Amino acid sequence: MTYDTGPSPGAGRGKRPYRAAYQQARSSGRSGYGYGGGGGDDLLRAKADNEPTHLDQQLENTRAMDAIDERMGFHRFQEGPPRLGWLINMHPTLVHDKDTPSGRAGVDYYFLEEDGNTFKATIVYSPYFLIACKPGTESEVEDYLKKQYEGTIEHIEQVHKEDLKMANHLLGLKRAFIKLSFRSVRELLTIRKIIMPAVKHNASKTDTELDAMMMGADPLSDQLRDTTLSKRTATEILDNIVDIREYDIPYYIRVAIDNDIRVGLWYDVRATNGTITLTHRADLVKRPEPVVLAFDIETTKLPLKFPDAAIDSIMMISYMVDGQDGRAIRMAPLTAMHQGYLITNRDIVSQDIDDFEYTPKPEFDGPFHIFNEADEAIGFFKDEQDEYKSHYAIHMDCFRWVKRDSYLPVGSHGLKAVAKAKLGYNPDEIDPEDMTRFAAERPQTLAQYSVSDAVATYYLYMKYVHPFIFSLCNIIPSNGDEVLRKGSGTLCELLLMVEAYRANVIIPNKYQEPHEKLFDGHLLESETYVGGHVEALEAGVFRSDIPIQFKIVPSAAQQLIDQVDAAIRFTVEVENKRQMSDVLNYDEIRADIVGRLADLRDRPERQEEPRIYHLDVAAMYPNIILTNRLQPDAIVDERICATCDFNLPGKQCDRRMNWLWRGQYFQADRNEYRMIKNQLLTEQFPGRRPTDPMQPFHQLPPAEQTTIIRKRIGDYSRRVYTRLHATKVVEREAIICQRENPFYINTVRSFRDRRYEYKGLHKTWKKRLDTAANAAEQDEARKMVIVYDSLQLAHKCILTSFYGYVMRKAAR
Repeated sequence: MTYDTGPSPGAGRGKRPYRAAYQQARSSGRSGYGYGGGGGDDLLRAKADNEPTHLDQQLENTRAMDAIDERMGFHRFQEGPPRLGWLINMHPTLVHDKDTPSGRAGVDYYFLEEDGNTFKATIVYSPYFLIACKPGTESEVEDYLKKQYEGTIEHIEQVHKEDLKMANHLLGLKRAFIKLSFRSVRELLTIRKIIMPAVKHNASKTDTELDAMMMGADPLSDQLRDTTLSKRTATEILDNIVDIREYDIPYYIRVAIDNDIRVGLWYDVRATNGTITLTHRADLVKRPEPVVLAFDIETTKLPLKFPDAAIDSIMMISYMVDGQDGRAIRMAPLTAMHQGYLITNRDIVSQDIDDFEYTPKPEFDGPFHIFNEADEAIGFFKDEQDEYKSHYAIHMDCFRWVKRDSYLPVGSHGLKAVAKAKLGYNPDEIDPEDMTRFAAERPQTLAQYSVSDAVATYYLYMKYVHPFIFSLCNIIPSNGDEVLRKGSGTLCELLLMVEAYRANVIIPNKYQEPHEKLFDGHLLESETYVGGHVEALEAGVFRSDIPIQFKIVPSAAQQLIDQVDAAIRFTVEVENKRQMSDVLNYDEIRADIVGRLADLRDRPERQEEPRIYHLDVAAMYPNIILTNRLQPDAIVDERICATCDFNLPGKQCDRRMNWLWRGQYFQADRNEYRMIKNQLLTEQFPGRRPTDPMQPFHQLPPAEQTTIIRKRIGDYSRRVYTRLHATKVVEREAIICQRENPFYINTVRSFRDRRYEYKGLHKTWKKRLDTAANAAEQDEARKMVIVYDSLQLAHKCILTSFYGYVMRKAAR
């Protein structure tokens, strides 16, 4: 039995990762999905995402993937009347062009229509990046690039964008960039490889020199401009390039940002002379019902060992399908809307398994049809992340959702614990050491256990993962596979890139930490901030029926009495939006409040049964960001303020805030650090490959030098000081510019407000569900409740990550 993916990391031991394969093909009459039986295995084994070594191979892989897509019902839409489709997936591709032998970069968009039919459309879009030059040298650099790389660069133009690092950009000054567009990503990488070394070399200049160049004060610029292009060398011209931006954005994300395309939304798709345009249909919110396939595998294993993909085999594959197109998976009749299947490996399983039903709860039905096979195969391909994915289908790993978005404790991430917490029942369980033995002795029991995991995975996906991930896809310019697998910080970054593009702000490069940073003469290992936390006045177990000793501060109670009129006015006019004249019993209410506060003031020592309240600050971190206009580019210093044109007497745009810095540093001091580094300068180190000659320390890459220095200093500190690190917390002051471009805080504000909007719509549709008059209205209301609840949860997930994103390594 062959199974291309091999066993999952934890298969066969009770708590293993589980996954839901998400299959959108709905057109009838198709077979051979990849579990064998229907043919098409040769096509399905095409490895399309792996970067080929030759262009011909890449084009051949693209043609193979197109053939697979057509076989699964996704024919390319190139002409005809407009079509309405729900976008389910998007992937970069290479489009054959008779005028461009190397092909053109494009993105395949996969759509599901209202009637269940499918199609795909391809948008051709030129990839690009931007470079910045010394002021006044843009034309010279542009002419050189046009002449030298005419066949590689498709188009060159100058654009002006707001650079938040540029001096005095608050006056509306914009920085000139040269936009280099290409026909394919391969050509972009070719030119980027040439320009990057020049940019890194020029980046070694001091900040003062760069600021002078940005303001047109480079003392050499006049002399350089007087030299004709024909007499200049390539190195001299490339020395004018001082920065490169937006060069590392994945191509299909670049297209989604620039064209405002999101997975999980409805689009009118039009083809005009072979050119595809997508128009978002904001009036359509209700989502279609694609086919969902959830599966789980069981593997053999050696006693007291984990499964090993190199030697162990698949015993069983259990999967459930949602929808009526069972032929897309297997040529088998469906007797229910939710149909389950079990494939057994008869080389291991001792006897055939008969059809049976597994229904753990009345609402979780699971009829299963059995295939007893001697040989079996699947046809997903492995990508660069060593994961098996597809183009037309989305491969959802439910375990990824559990780890990032379920808010379950770390010890409760196994399928059994998640099913109990989220679905309300316990799936069947078998001791991992008995599973291989049961395949021979009790195959029916093992089959029952296997399908129980598939049922749990299916209903977990349908109830939680599916609506949540597609809600995130509505707002994040990425496909479902990446939205599920990326960290919340990366999702925040994608959103900020979208807002930066809309605000015409150049997207910053990823932050790179200095290789050797010192603190008080010590080499710094790491640094961070002390985040917001709740200080407990008293810890313990409290009950409302057990008296507690209270000690009231009389002055605090008196202060509340003095402020009671203002508090009542705020409650009436601000919180309830009424007038004080509308209150009929003001004096009575006021006297009652004052009397209770006076009793607290007069009897501060008291033992009473407590009232237990749960207090929650709504959107605390987003509100901290909005109140103080906190954003990365707004953190300035005295030098920046001194050069700002708004630096006038009485200015209020420099809000100063204290914060706690925490650093971890090595024990060795500055002199010992220099001694160790001088010693390293006399040594030689092996190259990356065994055949490489020995290299002196100063010729090693900076990152490798830092690694060696830290290891050597760590060993020295442990030997001399008996411990490796010391930690220190220092209070520091930061200046937050209140005039900075607000695209960051606008992103946070719009997300916060949109979440409140979705919460309101969720409540509205819940009321409609309660008052629905017939089954059709109930079904529509139930689906809209799920949509808006998942949307508000998706916004909550992102909102909580904005605060910590800026401290993430390699944040922009």
